[in-house]
Amino acid sequence: MSAVTNLIYSPAAVRELDRRAIEDHGIPGYTLMTRAGQATFDLARKAFPEAGHWLVLCGAGNNAGDGYVIARIAQAAGLNVTVCALSDPECLAGDALVAWTDFKAAGGRATRFTDALCSESELIFDALLGTGLDRSLEGQYQLVVDAVNSADTPVVAVDIPTGLNGLTGAIMGAAIRARMTVTFVAGKQGMFLGHGADCCGEIILDDLGIPAVATQDLDATLRRFTAEDLSGLLPQRAATAHKGDFGHVLVVGGNDGMGGAVRLAGTAALRSGAGLVTVGTCTGNMPAIFAGRPELMCCGISDAGELEPLLKRASVVAVGPGLGKDAWAQSMYARVLASKLPKILDADALNLLAADPVRSDDWILTPHPGEAARLLGVTTGQIQSDRLKALSSLVEAYGGVVVLKGRGTLVGSRGMVPLLIGGGNPGMATAGMGDVLTGVIAGLVAQLGSNQLHHSAAAAAHVHACAGDLAASAGQRGLIATDVLECVRSCLNPN
Repeated sequence: MSAVTNLIYSPAAVRELDRRAIEDHGIPGYTLMTRAGQATFDLARKAFPEAGHWLVLCGAGNNAGDGYVIARIAQAAGLNVTVCALSDPECLAGDALVAWTDFKAAGGRATRFTDALCSESELIFDALLGTGLDRSLEGQYQLVVDAVNSADTPVVAVDIPTGLNGLTGAIMGAAIRARMTVTFVAGKQGMFLGHGADCCGEIILDDLGIPAVATQDLDATLRRFTAEDLSGLLPQRAATAHKGDFGHVLVVGGNDGMGGAVRLAGTAALRSGAGLVTVGTCTGNMPAIFAGRPELMCCGISDAGELEPLLKRASVVAVGPGLGKDAWAQSMYARVLASKLPKILDADALNLLAADPVRSDDWILTPHPGEAARLLGVTTGQIQSDRLKALSSLVEAYGGVVVLKGRGTLVGSRGMVPLLIGGGNPGMATAGMGDVLTGVIAGLVAQLGSNQLHHSAAAAAHVHACAGDLAASAGQRGLIATDVLECVRSCLNPN
């Protein structure tokens, strides 16, 4: 693997990498295609060793060429291989035509597709269409995709699942749902956005031996945040450290009857390593917070003026969990925004911001898709159809750092390559998870300082996802926010 492993590019940029490999570094296109076919064959044999009958679906362009290479290698290995061509292989051009000619010369032939082939086979290879798809599937291609998805046969997608938009992750009418996707040269952004996770399954990258120098001056659109990134941000604590070294978080929220949200956020800040955490909330919430989490300091706040001494002692303030939108909530929100502290805005604070937009560079916004839609005045569907564009629009409109939550959480700020957060699971789609994330972000900002908002937000989202996956080891259904809280500490201290 080369240095491109954690960098993700647009399909156009990956095509440029292909061109550079061929024209600037002297690697013949058919050599790259052969490497792609061999890599896919090897990975498929390892992942599905019992599958003896392979169905290879070949469409048009170089994706079809990859398929014919796979079929030729598999046939030579003694496997039972059925090849279906949805486009006339004699009409292929360039390297794809060479791949078909070599397959045919080795005794291979293509047959007509029938739905029955999907259930009769033990493994299906999707080499129908690649990253250049720019319109909805129709006709025979859509019928084949539907038939493959209806079968109970595992699918290996070649480079990208057919029907998945390589730029946005949108499904173009219909898309293959693969068990595994073997992608080449570099990761394509659509595989990590939108419906990419639903369609790709396990993603394995093979760079085809293209030298890392080929990526020079080629801009990545995303970078995956890794465990190594987290370790670099959180050095070993000094033996003489004390709680004053690790910041003081203030959490403001918890309207009448909504004290659980601020308790979750405050506890998450403590579990993330903040030295001190104070909760400013409605007085009626205080007994439950004290009883459930004695490590939290808690102050009953009836008017915004009572926040003054708390803000003076704090190094970062999080506002929004359980805040509500009444007069009390609005006064708390307004006072927090007037402070010069770094801020994390979540939940109702984001709704109040959407109602009266302002811009700042000293905050972290943490919208889920619905909140992002309100902030931009669009629909949730529009947010999800192009999450990277939505992230850019939020940063442009509101400044600071934006954490666009959801599968494949994105973290963006002006002048920085957006960070992609892996991990997380559907069990986390339940009440209180956002409050926990807000607290983890606040806890890390308290420790790392206001000049590290971008990386603090990404590190927190990474830890939150890892804790969610650890908590889900007992099952996703029924997972609750406090289960994730209990796993935050081990994810911050992996060694």
